[in-house]
Amino acid sequence: MTGRRRRVASRARYAVGVLVAGLLTVASAACTGEGTATTDSFTVGLLLPSRVVPRWENSDKPMIEQRVKQLCPHCEVVYANADDDSTTQRQQMIAMITKGVRVLVLGATDNRALRSTVQEAHNAGVPVVAYDRLADGPVSGYVSFDGVEVGTLQGQTLLKAMPAPAEDRTIVMLSGDPTSANAPLYKRGALSVLRGKVRIGRSYDIPGWSTDNANASMTAAISALGPGRIDGVLAANDAIAAGAISALKSAHVRRLPPVTGQDADFEAVQRIVSGDQTMTVYKSFRAEAEAAGAMAVALGRGEQLHTIATTTTDSPTTRRIPSVLLTPVAVTTANIQQTLVKDGMYTIAQICTPPLRSACEKAGLIP
Repeated sequence: MTGRRRRVASRARYAVGVLVAGLLTVASAACTGEGTATTDSFTVGLLLPSRVVPRWENSDKPMIEQRVKQLCPHCEVVYANADDDSTTQRQQMIAMITKGVRVLVLGATDNRALRSTVQEAHNAGVPVVAYDRLADGPVSGYVSFDGVEVGTLQGQTLLKAMPAPAEDRTIVMLSGDPTSANAPLYKRGALSVLRGKVRIGRSYDIPGWSTDNANASMTAAISALGPGRIDGVLAANDAIAAGAISALKSAHVRRLPPVTGQDADFEAVQRIVSGDQTMTVYKSFRAEAEAAGAMAVALGRGEQLHTIATTTTDSPTTRRIPSVLLTPVAVTTANIQQTLVKDGMYTIAQICTPPLRSACEKAGLIP
């Protein structure tokens, strides 16, 4: 073989070698999950805390799933609900980590009880997005609403709805679950408005945000204070409001005092229209869910959150957590149309059933 032929053959063998090496690299990336081949085919674990509050199953779950699919069509979302049990949620988290989820979205049942499990996820290289309530431990992102503002809105609306004079007004305070990171924020906001302006006749924490527990506490308050001596009820959410209103009706209180709420549950909206409940706090679940879905997909791809997060939050264990903190809105009969109906939460036809037609007409919801 001449020198020229040997050089041509050598270059050919080199080109083939480069091609084969490139093909092997692509194949290896596809098998091992490196590179872009599997970047958009990972699993997101979604863990929500309860079925007692309707929003978790009816709104948050489907909206988070939808957002993840929009941003990452080949991604999968696996779901678990803890039914208000932190031990169950811990087991669910460990199971998801073991099965290879790439990122977790966690609505914690108990922020302190799950600290070690969040740390386990971190150690396994699985980032955690704290959803709706801040979890202890090394979480990578946080999406919620301004909890102090929620309580402030409740307190402000309650004050406006109660009769004067201020020094004679007595309220019952039904705060949220003491294991929830959000409950103290709601209470702080409410007290910032109410302290010094009303007498807090009785104050209770409501485990599990339970309607039954709220009913029992409200019944105890009525027994202690008298059914005619309660001028208002600061109920931390709509499930608690339902229990308080039921207790007041059982005590034959003819004219219900103003009762606050939160979460814009469908039944609560109808109670507002009928006059049984004064207000609820609407938190745009879609905005919250979409921010959480965006965080989960970004973290699953190994991206930073600076383009999504608008602020940072400090927890008892972690500083400067990239965060999205959305603005809550107080809802009364005056703005149901401009808030809940406009955002597609409910339609007028759904709210204004035949028994509520007269009340809806009075509220201006139907002509």
